Amino acid sequence: MADEKSPNTDFGRLVELVVPPTDPVDARGDWNAAQAAIGTRLPNDYKRLVETYGWGEFGDFLYLRTPFGRSEHNGIKWQRGHRTGSLERDHERYPYPLHPAPGGLLVWGTTMDADRLCWLTSGSPEDWPVVVWSTDGWYETHAMGAAAFLAGWSGGRVSSDLLPGMEADLTPWFNAFRPRIHRCLRLSEGAADPTWHVRRLREALAPTTDRGSWRSESGDTGQVHFATVGTDWLLTYDVAQPHQIRVGFPPEDSEQVRQRLFAAAELMRCEVLEITTSTGTSLPTWDTLTDEDA
Repeated sequence: MADEKSPNTDFGRLVELVVPPTDPVDARGDWNAAQAAIGTRLPNDYKRLVETYGWGEFGDFLYLRTPFGRSEHNGIKWQRGHRTGSLERDHERYPYPLHPAPGGLLVWGTTMDADRLCWLTSGSPEDWPVVVWSTDGWYETHAMGAAAFLAGWSGGRVSSDLLPGMEADLTPWFNAFRPRIHRCLRLSEGAADPTWHVRRLREALAPTTDRGSWRSESGDTGQVHFATVGTDWLLTYDVAQPHQIRVGFPPEDSEQVRQRLFAAAELMRCEVLEITTSTGTSLPTWDTLTDEDA
């Protein structure tokens, strides 16, 4: 029997391509109870996805749901008992019924744009194809399981008319949906251009990995997204006046993040003018807790 993590398997290709989190969120639970609540057996590749990656996002766009945990934003249990009568009558707009109707769509993921990633639950769960159900009511069927779909999308091998692809020059990534504190450091102008500032910032936080960027034609505004390797801090450098550093991090890393970001600001030859929350609320100190941090 082939090793399920062999690079020759769909799941193995995904693990080689996208590094799993060291501490996946909502990844463990009673599969028998979950399947009983949903009303069907679930594919084995999906179970391995959940146990390896947990609840989170591929490339800041495709969201993997799990049947475990207590968050109202996670889970696939909500599909059970969903009324589908009116939808089933409109076959042109809704060609598929919804689970638990026989052969209905069962959601296992979503996207940043609120599209749904579904199985078409016809036949054996190991043979369920993936159906992309867009927010505009369009459908697209892919004759593969969830692991193969995620590996293909992350690696640029799955073509979709409904979903954008990963940026070709970025290494695919996965972010676990763990609790994070968000802080923003607004900086003085400094003595150099934004490219120099970003370089010094990333040197101070190295090693880091790219998460995409953009600049306006005038160069006056833009963003550089990146993440630290090994510490799971997500950062954005905003090119603006004043320019700023935004960061999301696990609560237990708060003091380490504060020390390294203030040291980075010195390396950038900038002063920290203000510390704010993600919504712009000014804080007297870095450690001030707000309702947003709950």
